[in-house]
Parts: sequence; structure tokens; C-alpha cells
Amino acid sequence: MPFQAVNPPEFPTPIAPYSAGAKAGNVLYVSGMLALGEGGTVLHVGDAAGQTRHVLEAIRITVEAAGGTMADVAMNHIFLKDMADYAAFNAVYAEYFPGDKPARYCIRADLVKPDCLVEIASVAHLG
Repeated sequence: MPFQAVNPPEFPTPIAPYSAGAKAGNVLYVSGMLALGEGGTVLHVGDAAGQTRHVLEAIRITVEAAGGTMADVAMNHIFLKDMADYAAFNAVYAEYFPGDKPARYCIRADLVKPDCLVEIASVAHLG
């Protein structure tokens, strides 16, 4: 099945060859989102909650551009640079998923830029 790229126009130019999302049928795969601005500048340096909010807003914008809502997100793949940020991350995350919670996993990992603290990739079932 061919997929349709989803690239919201308000997003900065990607730092690598990828689309923000790929929609195949009613499934949307959202690329790993980071708190990046234009030119790959890291936003909210040292602020895990600020980066989490930026990342979840980017996911929300991508899901809405594909015709869905955050309630359609069924799975989140979460990467934290430091597990000491887990509580701050979860406090913001809970705001974006107030009802039924998506499945998820969370691992500690080095991220593409040293100042990035949070990365999330998502899968949404639209419709």
C-alpha cells in the first residue's frame, strides 16, 4: 500500500531526509520528534518539560494535519536522554493524554543532538 507524506507547512526544514508523518490507509506513523527550531537549533535547552511540550505539540500538529486528534494516538515510542527527567516528562505527557492512555515504552538513549532531552515517535489510527 503506498503512503502519503504528511509535512505540516509550519514545521522547520527537517535536519535529515524524512517526513514528519507517513499515512498508510488509516494509520499514521509520526517520525521521532525533537524540540528543534529552524536550522536544527535545539529549543528549551536543559528543560525536559519544555522539550516534552514542544515535541507533543509537533505530534499534535502532525496528527491533525493527517485528519486526526491526539485521541487517535495508539502507541508512543519514548526516548529520554536522562531518566532523571522521567517525572518532568510524565507531568507534561499526562496533559496531552487525559483519557485512555496510548501504549508506550520509554528507554534511555543518546539522542541526535547533545542538548536534546526527549524524543517521541507515535502511531495513530485515524478515523
